[in-house]
Amino acid sequence: MVTFSAALALLIIGYIVYGGFVNRVFGPDPKRSTPAVTMNDGVDYMPMPTWKIFMIQFLNIAGLGPIFGAIMGAQFGTASYLWIVIGTIFAGAVHDFFSGCLSIRNNGANLPELIGKYLGMSAKTVINILSIVLMVLVGAVFVSGPAELLAGMTPDAMNATFWIVAIFLYYVLATLLPIDKIIGRIYPVFAIALLFMAFGILIMLYVKSPALPEIWQGLGTKYDPSPIFPMMFVSIACGAISGFHATQSPLMARCMKNEKHCRPIFYGAMITEGIVALVWAAAATWFFGEHGTVDAATGIPYSGAKVATLISKEWLGTIGGIVAILGIVAAPITSGDTALRSARLIIADFLHMEQKSIKKRLIICIPLFLVTAGTLIYSLTDADGFKIIWRYFAWCNQTLSVFTLWAITVYLVKKSKPYIITLIPALFMTCVSITYICIAPEGFKLPHTLSYTIGGTAVLITLVWFVRWMKKFRKKN
Repeated sequence: MVTFSAALALLIIGYIVYGGFVNRVFGPDPKRSTPAVTMNDGVDYMPMPTWKIFMIQFLNIAGLGPIFGAIMGAQFGTASYLWIVIGTIFAGAVHDFFSGCLSIRNNGANLPELIGKYLGMSAKTVINILSIVLMVLVGAVFVSGPAELLAGMTPDAMNATFWIVAIFLYYVLATLLPIDKIIGRIYPVFAIALLFMAFGILIMLYVKSPALPEIWQGLGTKYDPSPIFPMMFVSIACGAISGFHATQSPLMARCMKNEKHCRPIFYGAMITEGIVALVWAAAATWFFGEHGTVDAATGIPYSGAKVATLISKEWLGTIGGIVAILGIVAAPITSGDTALRSARLIIADFLHMEQKSIKKRLIICIPLFLVTAGTLIYSLTDADGFKIIWRYFAWCNQTLSVFTLWAITVYLVKKSKPYIITLIPALFMTCVSITYICIAPEGFKLPHTLSYTIGGTAVLITLVWFVRWMKKFRKKN
């Protein structure tokens, strides 16, 4: 428990110390008018209470990553602790903070608009496509997990199919209606359940005080045969850094009343998610140590949903377990709905189509819903459908973070600010993303040595390109 406790303390200290430093680098202006005030349209742009924005941002970015992703990451041993702490403080929270802050400074611009401004129109075109694909994949893969959990808590008539339909219909309403009608009202309830789940499991970790592996003993038992690099760094995703978050931060940037709230909302929400991921990584480490990764009774490998359900019920009792499971359910549902909302807004920006009228929203949403529904049906009917879609989602997710980090780095150079704070994460995630698609079963399936060589070469080429661009920019200016 010493390693776990130290990791938990470092996340909190990271928010105070490094979060404060990053906040000073950006320099929020409390007197500057925000898009929520200057562009209020009653649908997507509107002022909301800061506490509610934090709750919505936290739920938007949480998804399955800090729970199911952390559980999968725990199969790599205590290396998962290291990545969650280091990734959250120095990469994920910085990534989320600047993507939100730059959106505020650019009239609530969506991610593709920001990418276009700092990396050029070609990059903007790529990100437009990648973002929409990612949003559709999120809308599809974040349905079956919570549906499975809810089906296990309700009568037989309300099976997984029933809940899949119910959740998808909720997505439709949340995507179409003004942000304060459903999301603004129901999210605080979801957030309470999610925080209860995380806090409850955290308390029980100390009550039960299981014999978790310590970092000085090595990396613990590694259950997953895949190489730690790059697989673990893609598996944990939202629990450390996620490009998906950069598509969500603009939603809240359009609702903030003052720039001084950027640090608690954007950096703070990511630190909170890192804590949730750390808690579940520790709980899963205990679970796999006690039960292994395969159910002895059925011979079927434990899914993230199964592990989370068993731990919640065993540690928190019947009532507490139900509330905890509802918190687990809330995380993916509240990411899926805002993913489709983000897709609507990204497409609207691309088509220069206003979104105040319901008719214009329907023009975009009907084909969007049809494509998402088709992807969902494939994930449910094909034997390996969900696994394939999840892996492509994971890769698209981390690739999007690469573009975001490079855009922020360019912004910092142009503003003569310490760009090193995003340059290092950008280079690292570039290596992760390219190495993963080379080595992964759903990628090119190349030999490990060749994949690492390609990843390292890509980083070197990217660094040379960046240095040359920076020299030209500084000479010109």
